[in-house]
Amino acid sequence: MRRRTLLQSLATASAGGAVGTASAHPLPTDDGSSTPAGTPTGGEPLGTLSLSGARELVTSPDGHTAYVATGAGIALVDVVSPSNPRLLAERTDLLADSADGPMQEVQDLALRDDRLLVVGPANPAEGAHGLVVFDVSDRQTPERVTAVELDTRVHNCDFDGRYAYVTANSRTDNPLVVVDTRTGEAVGSWSLGAADERWAEVSPSLRPLHDVTVRGDRAYLAYWDAGTWILDVSDPADISLVSRVRGRSREALAAVSDPRTERTEPPGNDHYVTVDEDATLLGVGGESWDRDDDGSGGPSGIELFDISDPRAPESLATVDPPPTSDPTRGGVLTTAHNFELTDGRLYSAWYEGGVRVHDVREPSQPREIFRWRDSSTTSFWTAQRGAGCFLAANTAALDSDISPGVYTFPDPAVGAPTRTENATGAGGDGFGIAAALAAVGLGAWRLARRQ
Repeated sequence: MRRRTLLQSLATASAGGAVGTASAHPLPTDDGSSTPAGTPTGGEPLGTLSLSGARELVTSPDGHTAYVATGAGIALVDVVSPSNPRLLAERTDLLADSADGPMQEVQDLALRDDRLLVVGPANPAEGAHGLVVFDVSDRQTPERVTAVELDTRVHNCDFDGRYAYVTANSRTDNPLVVVDTRTGEAVGSWSLGAADERWAEVSPSLRPLHDVTVRGDRAYLAYWDAGTWILDVSDPADISLVSRVRGRSREALAAVSDPRTERTEPPGNDHYVTVDEDATLLGVGGESWDRDDDGSGGPSGIELFDISDPRAPESLATVDPPPTSDPTRGGVLTTAHNFELTDGRLYSAWYEGGVRVHDVREPSQPREIFRWRDSSTTSFWTAQRGAGCFLAANTAALDSDISPGVYTFPDPAVGAPTRTENATGAGGDGFGIAAALAAVGLGAWRLARRQ
């Protein structure tokens, strides 16, 4: 297996010379080959805040507030001082007045101006299903202004201030559903069947609608193995297809004999999609691993597309995932998760692969300008820009030993990389043999615990 090969090669390398003490904060399975020498690691986080259940996180337009989905509800976090993030308010028991009880599994939210959309449950769960809109103009006292019950679970969403765009995967056609939050009515929907009714021949597990982002008149949908699609939502009651960005063909997916492996391993698994401010650059992140520990799968990265002409998307580059000693679901998972494209930068989270920042002003040549990783204590759900910093949500969703919460990091300057000092004091990126050995040990420990 590759894990044993890596262990052997690292043991051989360490036998040839003394191994220095690894830094306490970077704990990678990385030999530095994937990053140019001198790329800043950024040192320690600026600050942390423990927050049970942390999942998705979005920031306010001024970057001073983080809104966090916490499974049981939401939390508002003050990050005016990035070195001292503090809890402002929490709201739980959403839709508690429903006959089905409060909403469970709240994993996603979306902000537009001073309105915060919250949806759930993300996965099959008891309790009420639906959405809630909060007025967050006063950060310390968010007030519910709208609540709508739905007949579907909702994993992800987006919001334009009036219309909520939700993933409705409890329904057989896995549609996008648009809800008018002023009236509580569903005003429109779209599914792959609208493009070609023969998509019904493909296993629903290969074509769930996992994510949606809306900018202006366009919606961007991540349909797992069925790929990423762009829609015209200028009239939410009459949604139309603009283009398909990527994904396996309908015929190929209909012929898949083992959907369980297909939906967990590359090349499919379009998991998260977003665009930059002017919607000319699109990023698609895949979520994948090695299902059977047979070397056939592994983590996925983030592909960047030029969509200045949305009817003719052009692939520009792919940001590869951080390396791992154990690419299985229960190992050291370093696949892409949620991210943000803004101001010529890509802020990304990679579960136990840490957080990274890339300069994408030239998107065909993304350049890493920051990375931080501690696979033993962190598993990041998302990375989002704040004011003078960027933030990441640390989640225990995949590992109950993780202490969930909010991390703040220095926002690196976009320019030539500056040389930093590693743990042993030598100039470099701080990712040496000792750190790699530590991460391999972590992977072996998790494997043993799993078995």
